Amino acid sequence: MLRFVALTMLILSSIWASANPTPVIDCDRGQSLNRTLDRMAKFEPATVRFRGTCTEYVVIDGFNNLTLTGMDGATIQQPASDPSTGPIYVLSVKASRSVALSGFAVHTRPSAFSGIGIGKGSTDILVKKVTTDGSWGIVAYESSQVWLVQVNVNITAGYAAVSAFDKSDVHVVDGLLQRPADSGFYAGLLVSSGHVTIQGMTIRDMQQSIVVNDSGSVDLVNFDPTALGVDVVIDNPSGTNFNGVVVSDGSSLNLNSAKLRISNPGQSWGGDTGGVLVTNGSTLTGGFNLSVAGSQGQGVIVSNNSHAQFAGSSVTGSGHGGLVVLNLSTAGVDSSSPLTTISGNGTDLFCDSRSQIAGALNVANANTVQCNNILGDTYENLP
Repeated sequence: MLRFVALTMLILSSIWASANPTPVIDCDRGQSLNRTLDRMAKFEPATVRFRGTCTEYVVIDGFNNLTLTGMDGATIQQPASDPSTGPIYVLSVKASRSVALSGFAVHTRPSAFSGIGIGKGSTDILVKKVTTDGSWGIVAYESSQVWLVQVNVNITAGYAAVSAFDKSDVHVVDGLLQRPADSGFYAGLLVSSGHVTIQGMTIRDMQQSIVVNDSGSVDLVNFDPTALGVDVVIDNPSGTNFNGVVVSDGSSLNLNSAKLRISNPGQSWGGDTGGVLVTNGSTLTGGFNLSVAGSQGQGVIVSNNSHAQFAGSSVTGSGHGGLVVLNLSTAGVDSSSPLTTISGNGTDLFCDSRSQIAGALNVANANTVQCNNILGDTYENLP
């Protein structure tokens, strides 16, 4: 009878454990996030809280309405051994919906592809007040939809701190992307065929602060009234930056109700380094919300059948060109108050024989001009 009662209690305790929608996990006592997640119902709302250092590859696969919250300095640490198949994500969210991750750190080694990977069409994924250090940071892939709020990434291996691939859509609010003082070549934000909406972020000391390619797009919009900041700041106190923003291969950078402030970009030898490089059939919409100050290289380069539009922007103090237009490209400057300021650069306005700058009358204080194909107004005389 006693054995029967004990067996019954064991079975009931297992059922209660698996049905508990709000477990608290202590990894320092040998408990595991993965073992806990394996026992949970995937299609019912659940909240998992954890403390300590969880040394494991955590997988959230197929969950609907899950909250994972760290307590008391909670950490997810990449194990010493790597899995036999890759890519390696220390925390992986796959094929899930309405998942919130908050309040913990993720530490990776160089062998990891990324600290956090969100893919397989996951939607409504919130990552809030999470810090990562190590390889790549956070990656969204395979048409996933992600919010990053007050996320801090210190990248020490790989290439990009935050990435959006495969038509993924990412909203970024506040936070910091930065790198150490080493010899690596890093990007802050990489958008490759994805779309990112961003406000209130600081990107510091990256060799390429924002890279948009393969028909990707980045919009700077003041879309979250609860955010701590509005403007996106790219600063480079170490002087190791090559480009503030690179927009290439049919991509676009659109500055709307949030300003992009770029300081001290580029390299002193010039070339195509500098504040913003728009190339290979891409577009820049600057409006009032682009400020490039103190570029060691160029201010804004528009090249290879690309176009840039300004109205009240500011490009000042570049060591080489302010606005440089090359290889069948165009730039337009609309009437605005205040006018677009392009001044104090090595050469304020420059274009080659096959490119054009229109709206020069809407540019203030451009004292040095090397462009034979320049229009004072935004158009030729219309019929």
